[in-house]
Amino acid sequence: MRRLIGFACEGESLAATLDEAPGTTGLLIVSGGNEIRSGAHRGMAMLAQRLAATGTPVFRYDRRGVGDLTGNNGGYLTTEPDLIAAAAMFRAQAPHITRMIGFGNCDAASTLALFGRSAGIDRVVLANPWVIEPTDDLPPAAAIRARYAERLRDPRSWYRMIRGRSICANW
Repeated sequence: MRRLIGFACEGESLAATLDEAPGTTGLLIVSGGNEIRSGAHRGMAMLAQRLAATGTPVFRYDRRGVGDLTGNNGGYLTTEPDLIAAAAMFRAQAPHITRMIGFGNCDAASTLALFGRSAGIDRVVLANPWVIEPTDDLPPAAAIRARYAERLRDPRSWYRMIRGRSICANW
């Protein structure tokens, strides 16, 4: 049986569903981005229903600012309180679970990787985790160091430097 659950996080309203089952290992599905609990093509809802039918309780929630929820969606780097609140509510609503597995796709996977331990999640399943995107157009620091080292070993670079030109020409 699926139940709709509302709970608070830092003064805002969150929503979740619990697909009830008697198992002691529960699955916490973290929604990502602006993806709501139903997931792409209701895939997450169908997964929850199937797992519950085999005995695994499943809790799915939306973070602040997603769907019709209150608050601002600040992206996955701001979702630690949401994850902690969701894990606590899952344990409160299904007190028989002794182990919690977290599952997330894309930025939800990154949420779990960064904050799963602080939420008391025992194991995580990460699908296509996002990484922090660079904020500028510079190449990675290692590439810059390698390029400078290459230029400094080149006698033509020294000749250009002596003549007052840049050794970084022709990048």
